[in-house]
Amino acid sequence: MNSDPSTEVGAGLVTEVEVAPTLGWPHAVHVDERIGWPNVSRETIDWPQRVTTPSMPSAPQAAQPDPRLRPPGPRRAHFDDDEFAPPPALEPGTDVSRETGEFRFPSPAEPRILVVANQKGGVGKTTTVVNLAAALALGGLSVLVVDLDPQGNAGTALGIDHAAGTPGTYEVLLSNAAMADHVVESPEASNLKVLPATIDLAGAEIALVSVVARENRLSRALTAYLSDHPTDYVFLDCPPSLGLLTLNALVAASEILIPIQCEYYALEGVSQLMRTINLVKGELNDRLRLTTVLLTMYDARTRLAAQVADEVRAHFPAETLPTVIPRSVRISEAPSYGQTVLTYHPDSAGSVSYLAAASEIAARGAEEKP
Repeated sequence: MNSDPSTEVGAGLVTEVEVAPTLGWPHAVHVDERIGWPNVSRETIDWPQRVTTPSMPSAPQAAQPDPRLRPPGPRRAHFDDDEFAPPPALEPGTDVSRETGEFRFPSPAEPRILVVANQKGGVGKTTTVVNLAAALALGGLSVLVVDLDPQGNAGTALGIDHAAGTPGTYEVLLSNAAMADHVVESPEASNLKVLPATIDLAGAEIALVSVVARENRLSRALTAYLSDHPTDYVFLDCPPSLGLLTLNALVAASEILIPIQCEYYALEGVSQLMRTINLVKGELNDRLRLTTVLLTMYDARTRLAAQVADEVRAHFPAETLPTVIPRSVRISEAPSYGQTVLTYHPDSAGSVSYLAAASEIAARGAEEKP
């Protein structure tokens, strides 16, 4: 920004500032220098000087301190005060090098195909997929993420282009394209691959209605891919609905991972999902089973979160992971940088929690026999 010489306007000193047109503002902006914007950062300004104006009372009020006289520095949410947590206690058998800080998770006896689904939207399905996949990949395992959500948010967090027209899940489901032709590598980890989804996938629900054996399209493509590409974990990220895209994922998977937000509405979504799972298990996929439940967006300050967590553990005592994912600003910030929270802010509470959850999932997979 370039500032022109200041001019006297009325009783105040006003500066004309040129502002970049990409910000959506006009080129010439009149700024009162007593306010300081845009040349003064609101995060580091000396606030007592900023708010001292002739209109203020000469003597401070003892009973009601002026809330504007806050100390300098960035504002932080209360739940962000504990963003930094100690390293996770990894499951026994996890190979951790104290010299380099690197870790390795045990490999499963055979590929584990997990569908991450929940009828309720906004419970952290995509966030769980990308962060668990990145954690397992950083732990030395080979991971594939199949994005079945037309929003394509998994590609955003994993640094993958998912603009309209990008080949990916749509071509695999509708055109019988080989999955290997459209799988791309994620910059988050060297052995993490992604089959991206685009907005084109929104029309797949209608296009699949008239297709023969429409619920088996993904299963056949994934079986062909795994026969030539050894993979330890496959995560199928589903949209927040129980349509044909989610049905394809349920038929292709062998395990179900349900992320449950620690609020009451999430419990209703799980009950609907369980009815669908029972229908699929009886008619289309006998090997499908619920193995993992992950509590997300846990706010330890509220009694409701603890009550929901207790309710979930009572219904799924063996499936619910001991680790819970807290509400974390870092988890929400990471996708805006095209990263997962593990690479964006490795020391944050969200990163530590997802790493611990991945360790628990890997330990369970290594214990299971084919």
